[in-house]
Amino acid sequence: METQTVSHMGLDCHKNFSRVTARDQQGRVAWRGRLEHADRQELRRVLASWPKVPVVLEGTFGWGWMSDELRLAGQDPHLANCRKVAAWRDARGMAKSNKLDADLLSELWPERQRWWEIWLAPPEVRDQREWLRYRMTLVRWQTGLKNRVHATLHRHGIVQPHSDLFGKRGLAFLQELARDGGQLRDSTRGTLSGYLRMLAQVRQQIAAVTRELRRQVRRSPAGELWRSLPGVSFVLAYTILAEAGPITRFKDGRHLSSYGLLAPRADDSGDEDPTAKPVGRHVGHLGRVTLKWAFIAAARGAVARSGYFRAIFDRRTDDGARDRQRGYIAVARELSRVGYSCLKNQRRFVEQRPQRPERPEPMPRAAEPDRPAAAAAPTNRPSRPDVRRARSPLGRRRERECVS
Repeated sequence: METQTVSHMGLDCHKNFSRVTARDQQGRVAWRGRLEHADRQELRRVLASWPKVPVVLEGTFGWGWMSDELRLAGQDPHLANCRKVAAWRDARGMAKSNKLDADLLSELWPERQRWWEIWLAPPEVRDQREWLRYRMTLVRWQTGLKNRVHATLHRHGIVQPHSDLFGKRGLAFLQELARDGGQLRDSTRGTLSGYLRMLAQVRQQIAAVTRELRRQVRRSPAGELWRSLPGVSFVLAYTILAEAGPITRFKDGRHLSSYGLLAPRADDSGDEDPTAKPVGRHVGHLGRVTLKWAFIAAARGAVARSGYFRAIFDRRTDDGARDRQRGYIAVARELSRVGYSCLKNQRRFVEQRPQRPERPEPMPRAAEPDRPAAAAAPTNRPSRPDVRRARSPLGRRRERECVS
């Protein structure tokens, strides 16, 4: 293959193989190829033989390890938004195939505007996300096991008196019910015992992962700054760190809130009534959904703990009378903005406003030369101190009485 004329490449990554298309400076196809993933050593040898040019990947499942291999081989990987690329392909009326996808990705690099490019998270950020998603999976399993235990009791008509069935006393009740099941059949006692054993194992795993998250957040100065905000716990701080990445890649707090799907969007069409309630306003649904969840969860705690964020919630919801969910979204958007400011300035959040510095004493004015006093014309107008009082109806009535 001729590598000296290659300017950029597009790589369509799949589970077992990848297709690549290389183009020259004029945009012509220089060559096409296929990479097999089974032999990792052979794949690295082929990647090392490629020219060191930008390689555009699609942000689908499996892009992380391929970007690491490309960077290890000296390439310059870039990530493309899969939804934007798909919409671009549909708008051009192109069919979808492996070869055409690689060709389409190779056409993105010469575009003047990088409308297609998204952030390629480094390995350390992806490792943080791995821990976070593992914990979220364990919590989801824990919730499923608890629901199955509740369904087992409900199916057999057992009413339990505990407010927390999975607390200390509730678990003792369930263990006793599984051992001496006068109210349960043998099959039901066996399944209940299995659920309780799995629940204990999942809880141990969640506790271990949570301890790891706490250790990493304490070790991170950015995590401690996020924790200074009201409502942001260890888990939420770690979630924001893992999903948002370095704060320096955002221009301002509004860009961070937009990345977290908290910026309002509008689908207005036709005439608008300025007196009516806005129609079609919503937040984003495609993007960093986990980051959006973290900020909204933190907003609920911030409303309960902070007077500043509580005032924003009350102003948006008329003291909680309407649109409570939108009120939490407004608080979450303000949390992202304040958090961005805290990390940018490397300062912890402080609820009280700092005192203003005392103003310096005004400099004395120079004495003006004596001027002849003008004769005061007789007038019935009130003096200057009475002008402010005359602004109200009662003051105007008193003024008329004085004049008469």
